Amino acid sequence: MSTHAQPRPPSGDWLGTPYLRFEREGVFAVCTVDRPEARNALTPAMYFGLRYAINRVDRDPAVAGLLLTGTGDTFVPGGDLGKGGVDDWLDFEATLGMDVTPFDTLRRSAKPVVCAVNGLCQGGGLMIAMCSDLAVVSDRASFRVPELLRGIADTYYAQVLARVVGAVRARDLLLTGRTLSAQEAWDWGLVSRVVPHHELRSAATEALAQICRTAPAARREIKASLDGYLGHFARIAMESSLAGPEALEGFHAFKQRRSPEWVPAELRRDGRL
Repeated sequence: MSTHAQPRPPSGDWLGTPYLRFEREGVFAVCTVDRPEARNALTPAMYFGLRYAINRVDRDPAVAGLLLTGTGDTFVPGGDLGKGGVDDWLDFEATLGMDVTPFDTLRRSAKPVVCAVNGLCQGGGLMIAMCSDLAVVSDRASFRVPELLRGIADTYYAQVLARVVGAVRARDLLLTGRTLSAQEAWDWGLVSRVVPHHELRSAATEALAQICRTAPAARREIKASLDGYLGHFARIAMESSLAGPEALEGFHAFKQRRSPEWVPAELRRDGRL
């Protein structure tokens, strides 16, 4: 954990938050999400810090690629709806939209980015894995898209997920919010490599090395073509949803560990959905 006590924006290898570690290992950079007390939930500053890390690697001629991973049994569970933390140089309410997220930055990065998915991966974490060049996944990992349970019409997910796994399976994940195991995710084509947990770091590093051996300019042309296939999302519709009453109720329900008011009484559960 960083010793920086006062929150401040990114600078150099400091990513603007004590919950992200940026380390250099030979020709690679490793960015680790390290916030175990909140199961690695991302604050706005953490989202922005991930974007900054990708851009920093792109600008640094001494770094060939970036590895993203998490700590403990969690990769990234999405945004921090509980609003805990010290990253107050970025305010949650003012930055709830897509302006601080790293998704588009991942899609257009010049240097390769590989995710080592070490555990729970959902919400923004799964989008990070899908938008990276490659996700190498522990056999202990699990995946979920809980946005509709939070009252958010995530049109980015509706666009990208349908392209990755097809409309039928995307509808299943989006509309139910159910959890997929690593094996199911591999069967569906949501991820391409599943490895034993103890081999994850070495397998992800080797995958990054494999990509780095390809020709950079030609590789970027291929990335551009694949990015065109993923397409664009309905940004205005999503921003309207984020500012709407269902997202607000979903936010309050999450904080209060209860089912949202839109859930029929007989279907409500104790705790969060």
